Amino acid sequence: MVLPVPLIRLQCGVNSYDWGKIGSESAAAKFAAATPSDTLSIQSDKPYAELWMGTHPSNPSKDLESGRTLLELVEGNQMLLAPSVKAKYGSKLPFLFKVLSINKALSIQAHPNKKLAEQLHAKDPKNYPDDNHKPEMAIAITDFEGLCGFRPLGEIAHFLSSVPALRQLVGEDAAKEFIATVRGQESDASSESTTQNKRALQSAFAALMKSSQEEVASAAKLLVSDAESRGSEFADGGVESTSGAVMSELVVRLNKQFPDDIGLFVLFFLNYVKLSPGEALFLKADDIHAYVSGDIIECMAASDNVVRAGFTPKFKDVQTLVDLLTYNYAPIEEQKMSPKEYPYVVLNRTAYSSGSEATLYDPPIEEFSVIRTVLNGEGSKATFDPIDGPSIVICTGGKGKITVGPKTEEIKEGYVFFVGATAELVLESQGGQDESFTTFKAFCEVDDHSNGA
Repeated sequence: MVLPVPLIRLQCGVNSYDWGKIGSESAAAKFAAATPSDTLSIQSDKPYAELWMGTHPSNPSKDLESGRTLLELVEGNQMLLAPSVKAKYGSKLPFLFKVLSINKALSIQAHPNKKLAEQLHAKDPKNYPDDNHKPEMAIAITDFEGLCGFRPLGEIAHFLSSVPALRQLVGEDAAKEFIATVRGQESDASSESTTQNKRALQSAFAALMKSSQEEVASAAKLLVSDAESRGSEFADGGVESTSGAVMSELVVRLNKQFPDDIGLFVLFFLNYVKLSPGEALFLKADDIHAYVSGDIIECMAASDNVVRAGFTPKFKDVQTLVDLLTYNYAPIEEQKMSPKEYPYVVLNRTAYSSGSEATLYDPPIEEFSVIRTVLNGEGSKATFDPIDGPSIVICTGGKGKITVGPKTEEIKEGYVFFVGATAELVLESQGGQDESFTTFKAFCEVDDHSNGA
């Protein structure tokens, strides 16, 4: 039997959610529309939120040529996955690759760990559609804003002292107890202090999250009025990581998107982060986060489980969120990833290709890693060593050629390809000397050199 060349151009579906960017402003929509489809015609007034690339049954990718789903293809030819990947993860991709285009905040959320995901799915399969965990990584394509992890405790204490509406919701006693517990203890790394601090953080956060909608609406009016009237002096000028001006603008903007929402107050507990293109965050299972604006590449374990508690019209599960969080706290710089040069590629540069690079984003899990490749100047080329696992490649800018074995295809913005296991991959830029050809490649390889060996 002659096996097909493991290079398959994919047709990928785009989901329309209320928080997505509108029409062709959405990178997710533009990328989806780059591939012929009978079902997609971008509407200028419709929000487009997520492009899905993978085998997840909620929105499976298809082979553009045959119309078969990628799941059918890899189930029919397990060598596309590699025996080691199939043995560990079964007959599907272990990761889900996405492009997100965020026009307004999407939910304050966390993703359950594997054990909790199994319990939630068994109890409530409608709201928790699978039994897998969902650690995820976000890499900025455009300038991005988000909320990620709990702030240093001294910052939360400052806001509890300086924002009357927040203190009102948390409660005077709970606020005083939190401030007294963490004062002078934040830099103490002993297990006893850390345990006390986490307990105090959980208590204060739970007190906030258990507020009634009537209490939240009343406090929100005070909060927004305070933010509008005080400007840069809001929250006594803010904290080192987030100024009063930034916090006041966020409160006013997010209240227009979600009036009188509990998320307006969760803001003061979470790190506010801005990413430039190429910067990244890794979010472990049980980490609290929310995205505010921008376009990102997102890669995650193949799951669609989300526990939400604010900034959303969808199902909220506040008690589950409060119970599952780790209550780790740290400055935002500790949440950012430190990508490194990918060693298993040969870059053939031209006279105009200075700055060409292949950068590895390698989170501390096995389901996925991502390589961002930027090739500058026509003829600049990247030749990747074969890996013992599957890959998905998307072009986010410029144009070029993609080659696997004897098969070469055109690739340009929005084109998506599946690359089977053990295949050498070659990318070559066809842009002018001032044009960058940018791709992202998600892949999985079990116990391999992707983990930095």
